[in-house]
Amino acid sequence: MLKYLARRLAYGLAILVGVNLLTFFLFFTVNTPDDMARLNIGGKRVTQEQIDKWKAERGYDKPLYWDDSQQGAGRVTHTVFWERSVSLMLLNFGRSDARQAVDIGHEIKKRMGVSLQLAVPIFVLQLIVSVAFALLLTFFRNSRIDFWGVVLCVLMLSISSLFYIIVGQYFFSRVLRLVPINGYEPGLDAIRFLALPIVLSLLSRLGGEARLYRAMLLEEVGKDYVRTARAKGLSEPVVLMRHVLRNALIPIITSAGAYLPYVFLGSLVFESFFGIPGLGAFVIEAITGQDFAIVRTMVFLGAVLYIASNALIDVIYTWVDPRVRLT
Repeated sequence: MLKYLARRLAYGLAILVGVNLLTFFLFFTVNTPDDMARLNIGGKRVTQEQIDKWKAERGYDKPLYWDDSQQGAGRVTHTVFWERSVSLMLLNFGRSDARQAVDIGHEIKKRMGVSLQLAVPIFVLQLIVSVAFALLLTFFRNSRIDFWGVVLCVLMLSISSLFYIIVGQYFFSRVLRLVPINGYEPGLDAIRFLALPIVLSLLSRLGGEARLYRAMLLEEVGKDYVRTARAKGLSEPVVLMRHVLRNALIPIITSAGAYLPYVFLGSLVFESFFGIPGLGAFVIEAITGQDFAIVRTMVFLGAVLYIASNALIDVIYTWVDPRVRLT
């Protein structure tokens, strides 16, 4: 396993380098520092002096890839590529373009805890509720309960998450006044602000997840080992829980693992609509404010988390199914 993980780490580093090069090319070659300065300064009449000053304050006045005015290693290190791209590989995120006083690394550490408070309950409850609902539909397969359950799943996945947010905020916050409509407070008071987005997120994803897990479970129900278990006299609930679910865990883990990066990066939609100061809202603020330094950092962190989550899923496979070997 160690050799496998070392090889995956090498692949991951290669992918990170590729992502880093691509994002740098898109942000600094297609969209030049002069363009970035004009977008951030704003206004119809932007002078070249204002552009040069903005670039100098942020280090964008240096050559992109190679500086002939320097000697030795300085030709490489005294460039925008080294300071803005290579530094990301060393987890040195620098400062915001729009607000120089904002340290990106410090802001990520501060906001990650808020995102985790929202995303971890969503991830855990979503997995439990979706699997339980899928097991229920599988138990009553080919019946009216199964039919109307599938219809309900299709209806739920056909509705946009924005609809759940708007209706939920109106009904639970304005009409019933059970929870605040938006905002956030630290400590135990956070429960009042996070309860509604957690519930609405569960509803918005339940239809698609339950329908997918139901299909995975039904694929296992028709196999020989299930018929053998029934022939031994085991009840249907025992067969489903002890045999079918256990053998369907591999595809379920694969599907659930795709959501792991969002556990750390936060939910863009829900954090923005509910005014929760997590990483998702941080990204939206950076995009709307043309803050390219933050956007580049979050793209890099997203790539890191996707690579790490895929490696973690492979390790979990070996715990769930002893037949899986990482070679």
